[in-house]
Amino acid sequence: MTKAILLGTTGVAAALAMLAFGFVAGNPQTAKAGTARLVQMASSETKLDRTEVEGIVRDYLLKNPEVLLEAQQALEAKQKEEQRVASLGVIKDAKDQIFNSSFDGVVGNPNGKITIVEFYDYNCGYCKRAIDDMRALTKADPDLRFVLKEFPILGPDSQKASVVSMAFHLMKPEKYGEFHNALLGGQGRATEAAAIKVALSLGADEAALREKMKDPSITEAFSKTYDLATKLAITGTPSYVVGNEVVFGALGQEVLAEKIEAAKAAL
Repeated sequence: MTKAILLGTTGVAAALAMLAFGFVAGNPQTAKAGTARLVQMASSETKLDRTEVEGIVRDYLLKNPEVLLEAQQALEAKQKEEQRVASLGVIKDAKDQIFNSSFDGVVGNPNGKITIVEFYDYNCGYCKRAIDDMRALTKADPDLRFVLKEFPILGPDSQKASVVSMAFHLMKPEKYGEFHNALLGGQGRATEAAAIKVALSLGADEAALREKMKDPSITEAFSKTYDLATKLAITGTPSYVVGNEVVFGALGQEVLAEKIEAAKAAL
């Protein structure tokens, strides 16, 4: 009897591990394989059949549903750590592309000792709100270099607006900060027409601007940014790279300031 109880407890533990992982990972084949393995193990030591084993597992999960939540949290933590480690390698290997691309605009101190990179879309509502964070951070820290990396992912309007933006940057890099603030901080949807209007208000020649918009290097720059974002697991805007860390989402000025201070301490 004691042996049967011990075997039953072990079997349940194994089933929970297998089934929970299969359930959380969204892989029913994993769960099925786990159950089959459990039945094989149990059958070799006891007279339990598949129905009895599955009944034990089901009863345990119904009485202890928090086990699945714990498994999910453990899986998410594991995946997050794996992505953090992977990002360290990407940041190391693509350092110049992330922090020093000639296609990216820079605000704040262009020679600052600490750099924060923002991936943004001109039609991202969170990016529009986060522009105040950028202004506050660069104002508070004269040694902060804030790099703006165009990452248009919200449709054709965003892509066309970014083409205008990058063309303007190539023509008048000294006024890019003004352009960025005006377009991202403006009302309404950012479109090609809206972006051209802002560019002209800042002294761009329309014919020259439209010609620069055809520059194939702009498309190439977008392609490199999309590839970089994929490697860094960036799928939304705003997202940031601060030091050796990728920060996802509009987390606010205080959080970004903490990340910046941590990056400074690591220098």
